[in-house]
Amino acid sequence: MKKTLAGLAFFAAVTFGILACNKDENEKNVPLRLLLTDNPVDYDSVNIQIKGVRIKLHDDNAGWIDVQSLDTTVNLLDLQNGVTTVLAQDSVPQGRLKEVRFLLGPDNYVVVNGTRYNLETPSAESSGLKIKIDKDLSQSLNSFILDFDAAASVKEQNGQYKLMPVIKLKD
Repeated sequence: MKKTLAGLAFFAAVTFGILACNKDENEKNVPLRLLLTDNPVDYDSVNIQIKGVRIKLHDDNAGWIDVQSLDTTVNLLDLQNGVTTVLAQDSVPQGRLKEVRFLLGPDNYVVVNGTRYNLETPSAESSGLKIKIDKDLSQSLNSFILDFDAAASVKEQNGQYKLMPVIKLKD
């Protein structure tokens, strides 16, 4: 009988330990949701090809973390007047979110009066577009709206259009 009780006590202790470890593991991760929006601008469309999204936490040892995101082309002008789209949604380690990086593809363009112009994206395709966030992630603070300001980001110079991204964290 003592062996049975000792065995049950051991089994209960191991089970409790496993459950406690799983609970601790779940508490270390928080859901993260990144949304994109834009302010009005006088173009027919502004299309940005986003190939991926990475985040950087305060712990510099972790480096950049890939998060589940859409591989999509977004017309920024579809995201005006409070309209947003989810770019990334994932479970990430809890901590201070320092930066978000959009990885761009080569198919970025603006349409002006029905004519398509490729957007030159100096270094953005290789290094990505970085946005400073500097907010603590928690179960209650985990969704951020990023305002990609097309009016300030698209510059026309001698008939060519360049993307000089202006992206802000929307409060």
